Order: sequence, then C-alpha cells, then structure tokens
Amino acid sequence: MNDQALLRYSRQIMLEQIDIAGQERLLAGHALVVGAGGLGSPVALYLAAAGVGRLTLADDDTVELSNLQRQIAHGTADLDRPKAESAREAALAVNPGCEVRAVTARLTGEALAAAVADADVVLDCTDRFESRYAVNAACREAGVPLVSGAAIRFSGQLAVFDPRDAESPCYACLYPPGEGGDEELRCAENGVVAPLVGLIGCFQALEALKLISGAGQPHRGLSTFDGLGGQWRHFRVPRDPACPVCGD
Repeated sequence: MNDQALLRYSRQIMLEQIDIAGQERLLAGHALVVGAGGLGSPVALYLAAAGVGRLTLADDDTVELSNLQRQIAHGTADLDRPKAESAREAALAVNPGCEVRAVTARLTGEALAAAVADADVVLDCTDRFESRYAVNAACREAGVPLVSGAAIRFSGQLAVFDPRDAESPCYACLYPPGEGGDEELRCAENGVVAPLVGLIGCFQALEALKLISGAGQPHRGLSTFDGLGGQWRHFRVPRDPACPVCGD
C-alpha cells in the first residue's frame, strides 16, 4: 500500500483484527454482488469504501422511480439506466481505486458458475427464490461462501453459508424448495420501509469484509430483525442431511 491507501484505510488498519495484513487481503479480494437494488446498493458502496479491490455487480434490471425510496446507489438522473452500471458509478465515486465490473445480464448457468468461482465471497442481494437457489447451488459447487440477505415490509434477515465448513448448512437447508412461504413475497407487491434494506445490506457487507479479511468469526445461523419492535432474534440452523443441494 502507498501512503494514500494507508491514510484512506487507516481507521480499519488501526483495528487489531484487521491490521495491515487484513487490509491487504481486502485490497486483493473479489466480491460478487448479485442484485444492485435495495440490499445491493449499501453492499456495493461499503465494500468499495472499505477497500475490497474487485467488485462484480450483477443486475439485469433498470432504475425506476419507485426504487429511489431505498436504493441509495441510484439517483433521479439514473432513471431507466441499468442498475449495475449506475451502482458501478456510485461505487467508483466512493473509491476510484477499486476495480468495479457491471454485469447487466442475468447470471445463469455457466456464466453464474464462472462468476461465483472467480469470487472470494458472494453476496445474494436478490428478491427471488429462483435466483437465490441458483446462487446457493453455484456457491456450494464452487466452495465459495455466500452471504444472504432479505428485507420486506419491516422485517429483515441475514444468514452466512460457508461450504468450506463441513457443518455449515446451505440456503436450501434453511428454505427447502417449495417451502418458501412468506419470504417469497417481493417488495414490489408488499412494500418495504426504506432504512431496513440499508441495515440488512450493511450487515451483509460486514460479514463479507470479515470473510475476506479474516477478522473475527463468520456469522452462524439465521438472524432476523423486527423493525417495528426494534428486536433481533437469532436461530441455529443445522445442516440438513437430506438437503437436495448439500445433503449426504
């Protein structure tokens, strides 16, 4: 790191859990962010600010007026632009030293597998079960940790799935296919309070930074947040031996 980088990241370098070595791991790290909307916006901005060297932002959607209430990487001037490109510009405005790639097509099949395999950590910031299951399966196959977030109405949740840990469950252990229930509801049909996506997105970014830098311990289990009551709850999530993705 040069003097400018040492100054930019000095408040993180001061932390003994990160220090110079951890910051250098961040600068050499690569995070794949799937979804550049409500969750992906704070994720992209904080990962760039913290010095993750490479970001890939994937989203096939465009910015709409109703997005601006909560998707802070986009502004009024970005209406009708691809979200991935708008978020890329926002991340680079925060930290031009990062390499940020925008993917404006939906990642599926071999393209998804290749993108996941090239990353150190994947952050699922989507709002569709189809996408979540596909990202989960690709992470499991490639052995890449997955940080999953969700937010709707006044409720949010976060879980980290790490295939490198033999005891770690996967997303399909938590939500078996066909049993999604209320979580399949989307913001477009049910609404979401603006700061909630920022709170969960920041939680996702924190876990990604820990995974890349080696600081602390990765989150285990499922954390849920009730925005109306202001309460967090934590649940243990065991690996399901009969899981169709990671089961024995």
